Amino acid sequence: MLIDNTGAAVGASSSPKSTSTPTHTPNQSAGKSAEGRQPDMPSQEPRPTIHIAGTATHTLAPRAGHHGREGTLRYLKAGTGAPLVLLHTVRTQAEHFRLLIPLVAEQYTVYALDLPGMGYSEIVPGASYDEPAMRTGVERLLTELDLHDVTLVGESMGAVLALTAAADLPERVRRVVAVNAYDFPGGIARSSLLARVVVSGVLAPGVGPVIAGVEPKPALTKIFEGGLGDRSALREDYVDELLQVGRRPGYPTVARGVYQALPSLIAARERYPEVKAPIHLVYGEKDWSRPSDREANRKLLPAADFTQVAKAGHFIALERPEVLADLLNAVA
Repeated sequence: MLIDNTGAAVGASSSPKSTSTPTHTPNQSAGKSAEGRQPDMPSQEPRPTIHIAGTATHTLAPRAGHHGREGTLRYLKAGTGAPLVLLHTVRTQAEHFRLLIPLVAEQYTVYALDLPGMGYSEIVPGASYDEPAMRTGVERLLTELDLHDVTLVGESMGAVLALTAAADLPERVRRVVAVNAYDFPGGIARSSLLARVVVSGVLAPGVGPVIAGVEPKPALTKIFEGGLGDRSALREDYVDELLQVGRRPGYPTVARGVYQALPSLIAARERYPEVKAPIHLVYGEKDWSRPSDREANRKLLPAADFTQVAKAGHFIALERPEVLADLLNAVA
């Protein structure tokens, strides 16, 4: 299926779009010690600067016997209905889905996870940020909250994690929507010359950790704009929020670890055929992946639905959230 830049499906009908803002009563987690409402961030941590109407913030504590090896995970929760888990990508966080959540929260109970070490999830010294480690964080959310009939939606790195988590937990996952899967050589370095220079510097031995800790706002803005067909979709307050998170102690190490993890994300493609749930592959016409990359995944997953969004780039959740909402609400 192709979707043009007006939101209409070419050759298929488009489902109605939800436009109302949901109301949500925070879960008090009776009898579930794993899930805790987090009204206040720790005093030494910055507080999120963006609030998504209808969402509540929760945390998952490390599992018994895993303290020191895995950290507390933070996630946003909103809405009612079957569970929908949103997985963000490199150098982003749960608020990446600020525009999508209100469009689907009338049909789903939405869980937007901060992946391990990212957003406001705990940074654990010495932790790994390769694909298996990130996937463990996703699976903690599903198993600790005992979620079933789950729709997993991931963008970029999150798309890879949605597919591999679904392969691991077939009894819990109902459907996977993989948006612009980040599973090709080069990754974000394909977006622009600036991105190639920055990522190469971050990965360089010796100076890499120093470069990872230097993040001028104009540079971060330019790199993100390289992932958008419509650059106006990048809001300044979101960039400011990302910069605040980037100043958390230890975050440059996390960012470097995630960039170093690209080979493990590429290797994870071998897990895709293990997924039992229906899969919908979504790509922006101007995504960093090449047509050959997209076709390779279509061949790997011949039964998957396929949608290409006209004129959209890598961050479809930022610039075309209504497209994802229509796809999701149509099958709720």
